[in-house]
Amino acid sequence: MKNTIEEIKKLIEVIVDPSSGETLKANNAIKHIGIDEETSSVIMLIEIAVNNNEFTSKLNRSIAKIIKLDLGYKSLSVEYEQARPKNIAKTMHILAIASGKGGVGKSTITANLALALTSMGKKVGIIDADIYGSNMPKIFDIENEELSGTEDGKIYPFNIRGIEIVSAEFMTEAGKALMWRGPMLGKILKIFVSETIWSPDLDFMLIDLPPGTGDVAMDVKSLIPDAKAILVTTPHVSASHIAIKAGFAAAELKQEVIGVIENMSFLEINDEKHYIFGKDGGKIVAEKLGIPLLTTIPIGQPASGHHSLFAPTEYIGIMYLNLARKVIKAFE
Repeated sequence: MKNTIEEIKKLIEVIVDPSSGETLKANNAIKHIGIDEETSSVIMLIEIAVNNNEFTSKLNRSIAKIIKLDLGYKSLSVEYEQARPKNIAKTMHILAIASGKGGVGKSTITANLALALTSMGKKVGIIDADIYGSNMPKIFDIENEELSGTEDGKIYPFNIRGIEIVSAEFMTEAGKALMWRGPMLGKILKIFVSETIWSPDLDFMLIDLPPGTGDVAMDVKSLIPDAKAILVTTPHVSASHIAIKAGFAAAELKQEVIGVIENMSFLEINDEKHYIFGKDGGKIVAEKLGIPLLTTIPIGQPASGHHSLFAPTEYIGIMYLNLARKVIKAFE
């Protein structure tokens, strides 16, 4: 007996996702069904709340009973992908800012990119995931603030300049260092992603990653599989070398890297450019990974006198506006 995709979908969607306790229909979890009558095979793509072997094995058995035993198909292939947390709108674009090496200005770039996007009418949030070196409160001059929350343990992000921000620094005593072991990093990131009351109409969420290619980058991929990334480097060979490693790590995680930013590219004095950290580090990273070099940002001080944030009308601020346009296009 031949079955239509819609008939199979109706049979499958009543199955309960064991990781959420809700039906596949309620979660809008069935993303694709394909039927090959000649080979008597069915393929599916299912979005699951928690993508691990325990839950997928249970779902496989339930689906196989319908497809193989009840309908008589010989072959079944089911691929699972992690669903977004419910508080992260499906329309929200997630961009992780990574570097591999510390000290390349990744946090400053994240903050100024957020400002540029905001000046273009986009609603933006920032997750300061550089737990040990959290810097966003300092950049936005809100380091002595505390986050508020709800009775059931959820937290509200701090709102400054129209940007929603969460950071581990909001949770520690001023001037104190965080001394947490690795497993805590994943827990705090999960809180920032899943237990924070983000505005449902945010257009972009920027995640300022810590240096390296370790736990936090993998946790981001696990929590938000469709998050994209940008790599930040300086012209110096040591920074570009590690940025390439970070790019390869992203490829292994099947995370799309939309491009490279070269920061601290040069210092301009009297219209003459001085390449004090070398030259073409960003170009080398881009060519090695086969991705575009999005921009090269020089060393400079904001005209307003602020230590980190550039107005969209000044020279470097315009560079960030152009970068923001490229980021928007990458998600179209």
